[in-house]
Amino acid sequence: MSSLPRVLSLIQPTAQSFHLGNYLGALRQWVPLQDDHDAFYGIADLHALTVEMDPQELHDNTLRGAAQLIAAGVDPERSTLFIQSHVPEHTQLSWVLGCLTGFGQASRMTQFKDKVGKAGTESANVGLFTYPVLMAADILVHQADQVPVGEDQRQHLELTRDLAQRFNARYGETFVVPEPYILKSVGKIQDLQDPTMKMSKTGSSPNGLVELLEDEKKLVKKLKSAVTDSGREIIFDEQAKPGVSNLLTILSAFSGTAIPDLVDQFAGKGYGDLKGAVADAVAGFATPFRERTLELMGERTELQAILARGAARAREVASKSVTEVYAKVGLLPPR
Repeated sequence: MSSLPRVLSLIQPTAQSFHLGNYLGALRQWVPLQDDHDAFYGIADLHALTVEMDPQELHDNTLRGAAQLIAAGVDPERSTLFIQSHVPEHTQLSWVLGCLTGFGQASRMTQFKDKVGKAGTESANVGLFTYPVLMAADILVHQADQVPVGEDQRQHLELTRDLAQRFNARYGETFVVPEPYILKSVGKIQDLQDPTMKMSKTGSSPNGLVELLEDEKKLVKKLKSAVTDSGREIIFDEQAKPGVSNLLTILSAFSGTAIPDLVDQFAGKGYGDLKGAVADAVAGFATPFRERTLELMGERTELQAILARGAARAREVASKSVTEVYAKVGLLPPR
């Protein structure tokens, strides 16, 4: 295995397509990490079970998610790309960690409280409650040095660090205590129809959400129909001009041009010019991304072979971790 620091990150297969917000917010930054890290990337299909999903849809979304990661630039020759459920050590370690987690500590997880608050206790399942413990197992079983996180996952990473330190103190040095790898922010990507709201699969309207696998004409139409603001001046002001600011953020992310420079470039031009430039920039990425994803989905045998090789590599690390943990807690090994 590599001597480089190990980084690990997973994404859930809860949708048929990645959208603009989660791509720019996190996935795009997985690609350069391959240059100077031992990268472990995967599809968190077990986490997806915390909400009711059609089995065939989950199956297809899992494969499509893996294909999209490759299309986005994750190289299976340079990274370990795997499906979470293909590495059973994740759930094996999760039980041991769950037995180290206090009920009060688990119940204080903000995301669980938020979801229960919206849906009610009766609709929440035990999997949702123990989700952060499985996430801790995802990280610790692979001995990850760093974990790319946004603000919404910071609390879960703190639980992971706490469990690693607790196990190490009780049973001896076993786990790497992971550090957060704070993703460089491109700015918040907002809903195209309501730029005061974050773009999301659950919260956005169909026309406010840009899915990277949708037809190019549909994608361009959505971007050209994005809500803007009163007046004509193109300036970056998230309070006074949230729509224009959102478009400038998206264009800056895809073009690599700083927002102040874009403001200078669009001086004297109208909102239509800005929307057209954004549509061209996003389509310039999304079109080859969609073509590569569909190509991989058409070669499922090869895609599944890639995932099998990734799972085998992942299990090399994970099995050593679980074997050591089981021995240290006193579980009798099979003969």
